[in-house]
Amino acid sequence: MLCCSSFFTRRWWRSCGLTTPTPARGLPREMLAFREELDVLKFLCKDLWLAAFQKQMDSLRTNHQGTYVLQDNSFPLLLPMAAGLQYLEEAPKFLAFTCGLLRGALCTLGIESVVTASVAALPGCKFQVVIQNS
Repeated sequence: MLCCSSFFTRRWWRSCGLTTPTPARGLPREMLAFREELDVLKFLCKDLWLAAFQKQMDSLRTNHQGTYVLQDNSFPLLLPMAAGLQYLEEAPKFLAFTCGLLRGALCTLGIESVVTASVAALPGCKFQVVIQNS
């Protein structure tokens, strides 16, 4: 039985022109054994992003002290807003779901984090991931 939130999430993904993400499909089991935090973030930028948005993240940067910046220059959920500058102020609200997706994936892989998003120019965005020390 589907819960309401699952139904609406699938409907929302389809309304954005995307397929419902299934990150575990097509990924070898050995990929899920990571040695370092950086390996986990690389997995998110390449494989998870590809499964969710049919493209890889454009950039991953780190200060090697637990802070990572993930940049997507043409984020699919912001593409419809890219035509007008009037949407720039409202755009970060549309990234809350994706921040939760990243944070949930990290938590599932055993990493507690805080994820925030910012938009400087549409349709690009940056996600800042700060790893919480246990």
